[in-house]
Amino acid sequence: MTLNDPLSNVLSNILNCEKAGKKECTVKNSSSLIKKSLQIMKENKYIGDFKEFKGRGSHIKINLIGKINKCGVIKPRFSIKKNQMEKYEKRYLPAKDFGVIIISTNKGLITHYQAKEKGIGGRLIYYVY
Repeated sequence: MTLNDPLSNVLSNILNCEKAGKKECTVKNSSSLIKKSLQIMKENKYIGDFKEFKGRGSHIKINLIGKINKCGVIKPRFSIKKNQMEKYEKRYLPAKDFGVIIISTNKGLITHYQAKEKGIGGRLIYYVY
């Protein structure tokens, strides 16, 4: 099944496997955005390690550690300024300092904490908690 948003497919696949209590999850799509997103989730300890397998249609095997309660893409991809972060934190995250929003900036994909620290804005991509 292919839909128009590969990142959304990957996140919903991860969430479904997580809710089913599986230890690993295989996703068929592989792009630089997806790999960078998984790297950020790994750095924030939401998933374990992941490995990309090349071949006829590359796929990624992700080790799950049972830390994800919810994750999803943010559509439309709102543009935000550095002083608007609080509004979207309230909208997408359940509590203060719980979960992360991933933002696409001219410095690459970063968490909303890093964006606040650096004082830069960007476009909202997805959230995870």
